[in-house]
Amino acid sequence: MKIAMIGTGYVGLVSGVCFSDFGHRVVCVDKDAAKVAALTAGRVPIYEPGLEEVMQRNVAAGRLLFTGDIAAAVEGADAVFIAVGTPSRRGDGHADLTYVFAAAEEIARALTGYAVVVTKSTVPVGTNRRVREVIRRANPAAEFDVASNPEFLREGAAVDDFMRPDRVVVGVESERARDVMGHIYRPLFLRDFPVVFTDLESAEMIKYAANAFLAAKITFINEIAALCEKLGADVKAVARGIGLDGRIGMKFLHAGPGYGGSCFPKDTRALARIGQENAVPMQITETVIKVNEEIKRRMVDKILDLCGGSVNGRTVAVLGVTFKPNTDDMREAPSLTIVPALVGRGARVRVVDPEGRREGEALLPGVAWMDDPYAAAEGADALVLLTEWNAFRALDLARIAGAMAHPRLADLRNVYSPEEARAAGFTAFAGVGR
Repeated sequence: MKIAMIGTGYVGLVSGVCFSDFGHRVVCVDKDAAKVAALTAGRVPIYEPGLEEVMQRNVAAGRLLFTGDIAAAVEGADAVFIAVGTPSRRGDGHADLTYVFAAAEEIARALTGYAVVVTKSTVPVGTNRRVREVIRRANPAAEFDVASNPEFLREGAAVDDFMRPDRVVVGVESERARDVMGHIYRPLFLRDFPVVFTDLESAEMIKYAANAFLAAKITFINEIAALCEKLGADVKAVARGIGLDGRIGMKFLHAGPGYGGSCFPKDTRALARIGQENAVPMQITETVIKVNEEIKRRMVDKILDLCGGSVNGRTVAVLGVTFKPNTDDMREAPSLTIVPALVGRGARVRVVDPEGRREGEALLPGVAWMDDPYAAAEGADALVLLTEWNAFRALDLARIAGAMAHPRLADLRNVYSPEEARAAGFTAFAGVGR
């Protein structure tokens, strides 16, 4: 199949690269000429394990091209994927569909034969029907179908998620469109990965419902963690005890400083807005959003309490600022609430993150960036473990404690137990829910 991928952001680039690895001919389109040149040269602009290797392999094989020419990409394509950004709209929290509709209009003008126009971006229910209207108005003679194909990629594991998905969701309205999408995903059919075909509205809703549920699960265990701290229970034991119930499951039951990233904050806000507009309030989701913000602020209080109520004039070393490990993504990361709060209260903050500096320097002014956790801890008054990168999972705690002016550890990811921290020489320890 020939595929055009409009947008080379996180979703578009990963999807385009992986489709080419399925054996399809893929042309990825971006208006940024410098980005197109870098991709053509084999340089990936994001940190995503395994992506660069797969991309370079398929560029070398001639199956993957990058261009700024949308007309050339769309010409003769069996499917044209829209994978542009849908950020939260300022003011009301709804998804901003400006880029989606602009892409649809450009695609309409470039269509020369039948194609399935597939929305890969996360969009509110009803958007694909509006995409159809945009294309029809711009090119009344166009022969096309629309389809909804939401992504379920975890940053840091996106390539594996695409190649070995829990499921693929495809919303279509014609057998012809279903046939095209079936051919595109045939490599997954052959390996018995579930491909769920449904109507357009259900496919659109599945994406929002899935992310809202996972966000609720994270927020639930974080609220339980706060209660565990008051009652002397250990949230890790509680999470394991409930997670072994097959109806609940272990995933997303890790207490921490709240969720962030490109999906959960944006999609929960959009779902809440959709509910309000349709007079069906998403009360659970609205509460999840509120509680998640409170959890981030609670982490600041935890660090202040660890330091005797004040960080003014004190040195705090922070390990990890990306919203999760194995990504350079800083969008809505808990660090964007926690670190500025520490700086604002007079702390001298040192930051170590394996991949976060490129984005983080602009987002976290007033901090000192360092490359080594041991150097960051030298003479510090407190150490905060904020993102559980593998590099921070096996630290020599005794060495760090011995180098600190005041050996205090706030482990906001529960990587270390209170017992091992105290045995290593930390005189004060704060975990989450322990």
